[in-house]
Parts: sequence; structure tokens; C-alpha cells
Amino acid sequence: MKVKALRGMQDLLPEKQAIFRHITSRVGELLDTYGYRQIGLPLLESTHLFARLVGDSTEVVQKQMYTFEDKSGDDVTLRPEGTAGCVRAALEHGLTFNQVQRLWYAGPMFRYERPQKGRYRQFEQIGCECFGMAGPDIDAEMLLMLHRIWTSLGVTDDVNLELNTLGDTAARKRYSDALVDYFSPKSDQLDDDGRRLLKTNPLRILDSKHEGTKALLPDVPTLTTFVDDEARTHFDELRRNLDQMQVPYVVNPRIVRGLDYYNRTVFEWTTDTLGSQGTVCGGGRYDRLVEELGGRSAPAVGFAMGLDRLALMLENKFVPPAEADVFIVSEQVARPQALVVAEKLRNWRTGLRVVTHCGDGKFKSQFKKADASGAQVAVIIGESEIQAGTVTVKPLRGQSDQQTVNESDMADLLAQCLE
Repeated sequence: MKVKALRGMQDLLPEKQAIFRHITSRVGELLDTYGYRQIGLPLLESTHLFARLVGDSTEVVQKQMYTFEDKSGDDVTLRPEGTAGCVRAALEHGLTFNQVQRLWYAGPMFRYERPQKGRYRQFEQIGCECFGMAGPDIDAEMLLMLHRIWTSLGVTDDVNLELNTLGDTAARKRYSDALVDYFSPKSDQLDDDGRRLLKTNPLRILDSKHEGTKALLPDVPTLTTFVDDEARTHFDELRRNLDQMQVPYVVNPRIVRGLDYYNRTVFEWTTDTLGSQGTVCGGGRYDRLVEELGGRSAPAVGFAMGLDRLALMLENKFVPPAEADVFIVSEQVARPQALVVAEKLRNWRTGLRVVTHCGDGKFKSQFKKADASGAQVAVIIGESEIQAGTVTVKPLRGQSDQQTVNESDMADLLAQCLE
């Protein structure tokens, strides 16, 4: 019996891992320019954390979490999302009280979902959380930052920003009551999940994929009529900021997000290039979450982007880097000297990718490997080069001829070939 990866888990082979590294590097560099600092968070948290902050009635907590009892008898969960853990860490280490914090993190999340293209049970995310600013300007800056990220990744034309406001707690309660009044007489048209949500979290019905439920949505009451004046003013100012910054968007009153902690601004960046898996980034405000965990009230806003879906969008656009810049070809007798030369080259230029052939292999097969590596230059070391204290430098791209030089002059010649 062959041992395979568990269902819903994926191996990131080097070609795909290169795309993930490219995304993380680009995004991390841009987050730095906006003043965000990276934080590392545990993969395991107390199950109570997610039940309390994400919401007992959410699909994530009800159906999707990987939860188990550890050897100490504690109930623990592989993190299904990053915000709850980041809030816990910020509160535990005193980062929220009377402070502004811009934090970001990256890594795997875990949800027991039905696997399909772009949806896995272990998936990669980059998340950002900003604590301490209540105004719509930080919401706008975050969306502007995401717009710049899409431009950097080359997917601006493939994504669309959708916005909504959920209002504050009282508005959500009034709207939930209105949804119960609307759906209850029609409950026979809902699926089992919809009838459960009608009792626990009516807003989530708006996200249903069930055809019977979707048929009821055109006449459903709209959330905007229940939003209080302060939240509406916040949303209007956010939209004015986006208009001024020329960030295109549409208002979608159906966006409620799948987690209970959101209030006021919610948003999704969607694409029609991935079939049914259309959301590549989502987030919004969660101004009561720090207080819910026992801290002093601190406004907050954040987002998470899915690297798996972004990687799918970049598959036909991303040109992977060459395996090597310099490939060292050597006879067996010269192999120890080849390793010495390789180390000298790495010391000479930081970040230079030097691959040394190891093991058996004639020059012809080594040159095939050198060419396949994408290296620009081959450095050849044979018995004659050892005796003379020289190396032979052979450009692999273009029409330049190979040259044999003293080892001390190798760097100058390589500098010309690598320009």
C-alpha cells in the first residue's frame, strides 16, 4: 500500500513553492513600507479561543476545526484562521493598550472542508491586523495597500473589491431579527443548514449556496436600512477616501463574512478566474474583539489573503528563477578544489547561486546539467587547471568564448559575464 498525503493536504513541489516564496517576499516587502511588523504565532491554540472569538454558531467552529485533546487533557485546535491568535498574542504581551500596532503574519491554517481546486484542508495565508485606530482612514489605507500588492503581483485586472458595512452590535441584532421574521415563514425552502442558521446566526444565510435559499435572497431586507448613523458616516467616509485614491470598488450588501467578530467595514477581493473559489482576500473591522477577550477596548481592522488561490492566478504569469547563476564543472580529481572555489564565489558576492556538480559524471553530462540549471556561466576545473592554478570560465548564454584565467582573476571575469 502506497503512503500518500492526507486528503486535502498538498505537497508544494519546488516549482510551486517558488511561486509561494515570490508572493510572500513581494507582500512582505510592501507591508514593510507601510510600517507593518511581522509576528510569529503558534499553530495550536486553546479551542476556547476560537469558540469565543470566531463564534460558536459559525461553520468554522461547528464543522471545520481540527480539535483534539492533548496529552495534558487540554482541548486544543489547529488554527483555522489567524486573527483570533493575533489578538490573543497582542493582548497577552501588552501590545494593545493605548498603542497603535500594525502586525502581519504568514503560515498554514487548517479547516476540515471538502477539498477542491483552490481549497485545501491545510492552506497558506498572509494576514494583517492593525490595532488602535478607529477611523475610516486606516480602513482606506489597508485597502489601498492591498491594491498596491495586487499591482506588484500583476493581478490587478483579475481582482475586484467588494465592500459592505455591518453597522455596530445593535444594528446587527436588529437586522438578525428582521431576517428571522423574513425567513421563518419560508423555512421549508431552506436546507438543513439554513434552518440551523435561522436559530443561531441568520446573517450567514445570506452566504448560502443552496439553490432554494438563493431564490429567496432578492427580496430579503437590506442591512443598510438598519445601520446606525455613526456607522453609515464611517462607511461613507471610507468610500470617499477610496474614490479620492482611485481604488475601484462595488458595494455588495450581501457580504457578511463567515466569522462573527466583524462590525462596520467588511470587504472581499474576488476574482472570476478561479471558478467557484472566487475570494482571494477578505477582512474588515472587529472593534470589540480585544474587549471580548478581556482587554481594554481597542479598535481593530485586518485581512487575510489566500496564497493557494493567488498561486493559481500566477501559474501562467510567474517566471521561476534559475536554479543557479554559476555551475561548477569538474573532474573527479578536482572535486575538492571545486568545493573550495564554490565557497570563494559565495563569499565574493552575497546571494550568488553556485551549484557544484557532485558525484560521477563526464563533462558532457555535467554541461547538460549546467545548461538545464539556467546558469549564466560554467566554471571548469580539471586536472590541468589544478596544476596551473587556473580556472576556465565558459559563458552559457550568448556568443562569448570561454577563457582560462588565474584563479585570482576569476571574480573580475565573472563580474563581466554576470552583468
